[in-house]
Amino acid sequence: MTLPIHAVQLDSVWENKSANFAKVRSLLAVAPPAPKSLIVLSEMFATGFSCQISVTAEAEGAETERFLQSLAVEFQCCVIGGVVTTSSTVTARNQALAISPSGEVLARYTKMQPFSLGGEAAVHERGSAPVVFEWGGVKIAPLICYDLRFPEPAREAVRLGAEVLIYIAAWPVKRIQHWITLLKARAIENQAYVIGVNRCGQEPEFSYNGRSLVVDPHGIIIADAGEHEQVLHSQLDPQLMQDWRAMFPALRDAGLL
Repeated sequence: MTLPIHAVQLDSVWENKSANFAKVRSLLAVAPPAPKSLIVLSEMFATGFSCQISVTAEAEGAETERFLQSLAVEFQCCVIGGVVTTSSTVTARNQALAISPSGEVLARYTKMQPFSLGGEAAVHERGSAPVVFEWGGVKIAPLICYDLRFPEPAREAVRLGAEVLIYIAAWPVKRIQHWITLLKARAIENQAYVIGVNRCGQEPEFSYNGRSLVVDPHGIIIADAGEHEQVLHSQLDPQLMQDWRAMFPALRDAGLL
């Protein structure tokens, strides 16, 4: 049985949560996801990649989390999206939330590798470990952007049982070939489906050209959103992944299975 995927490649309005909530709803309304699907939004989709935590950060359960819950309940889907949550008066956490159709938080992952070049490490605390949850018959690990450059978080997620790795991102155009290559590499080395959901458009410091991708466990790109704002639709086949892991025992040889 396949798992339908709906990756929202958004041109986020800079530091404007209400405008971005409206854009997400408008994009999903074009072809509403079927119940039990997986909807994925990009890193910090509600504000863009801003380090102004006075604008971006909010308490757990506040407006961005409530918006993700409303989508999950409305479409009866699992929803993954980026949110910045308050940690202290001077720092916050860049997180990926997974929300169930009942509005329950299934997973709350904190980015393990804040992007120091973009100033993120000065305002966002580093996460300590991946998290894994189950949806649609597969075990999923949400990860965030710069994490992709480091194989260790993905490997640890697989050690915890992950079969699908999801990277939500704000990955700029100047390094887009790295994005494509690394998504394929993470899929091949972990014999896992990899979903990369990037933003598109322009921010004060960075330009983005999307290229949200779904990559199968052989490293083959099976869906590509191109460069413009849209919802990318695809399907994951868990049996394909399970058969490949059984036939080619690289993970077992690495002591991971």
